[in-house]
Amino acid sequence: MKFFIDTANLAQIKEAQALGVLDGVTTNPSLMAKEGISGKENILQHYRDICELVDGDVSAEVIATDFENMVKEGEELAALNPQIVVKLPMIADGVKACKYFSDKGIKTNVTLVFSVGQALLAAKAGATYMSPFLGRLDDVSTDGLHLISEIRHIYDNYGFETQILSASVRHTMHVINCAKIGSDVMTGPLSSITGLLSHPLTDSGLAKFLEDYKKGN
Repeated sequence: MKFFIDTANLAQIKEAQALGVLDGVTTNPSLMAKEGISGKENILQHYRDICELVDGDVSAEVIATDFENMVKEGEELAALNPQIVVKLPMIADGVKACKYFSDKGIKTNVTLVFSVGQALLAAKAGATYMSPFLGRLDDVSTDGLHLISEIRHIYDNYGFETQILSASVRHTMHVINCAKIGSDVMTGPLSSITGLLSHPLTDSGLAKFLEDYKKGN
């Protein structure tokens, strides 16, 4: 399973990259705003900066909600760097734009997916990635992991190449469960990745090793 980090914070991206396990980055307007980044040129430059830090795909989201302007924005984003993946909303014009970009060989990520039907449409339109929002479904007492499992089953039935990018991952158990059910990618905060390092027996074992070493020297 690929590990993406969901942030616009360059320091966090660098930290995840330094671990040697980072496969890509996802961002959105809210994450950009959180870092105080606004204005078209500043946002475009920030995408360039992110691409310089990582080797993998970087999802960059369009703001438009109509086909014509999605295409215009998406082409501008894709021209920034070959690593850019055009992130499109799961609405009718988003599906149309996905098909348009897919036919042109431009990578896409269809986002805000909350149902199997939406996931099927994204795959039919040739999406590179399809992002079901696991955490947001959990927030409304719906089993997000079950949705991902159903999508995995359908994609496998028909050999769809669209990758399931489990989004809105909140914690380490989300990561582990996504891996268990066959998600191709997960994207979450830095803490969901670094949290996998932690185990009290590792800490106590290391402390014991160091204690014993000191006794012998």
